[in-house]
Amino acid sequence: MTPTRRVRHIRVGALAMLVRCVTAFLGGYALTATVATLVARLLPISRVEATLWGMIPAFLFYATIGLWCFHEPRLARAAAAVWGGAIVAGIALWLLGVRP
Repeated sequence: MTPTRRVRHIRVGALAMLVRCVTAFLGGYALTATVATLVARLLPISRVEATLWGMIPAFLFYATIGLWCFHEPRLARAAAAVWGGAIVAGIALWLLGVRP
């Protein structure tokens, strides 16, 4: 492998790792926040209790998403699942509207 080809290979690997990190941290946060809000919105209990039941498992959910993003061998699959899940949950929240 020539030196310029090696540098290009390293840059592609670094860019993939950067995308994976952004997906894990920011995308995982977006997905976790929207899912926690959706759970809090859908639970048929008082707002305070629903918010607590939505937020408590969110910490474990966020950690799981982050670990899975680094464990998944295909970056496209991880990015599509995390960002797509956040978009779908966001659309569901938007369609549900504000809790009466």
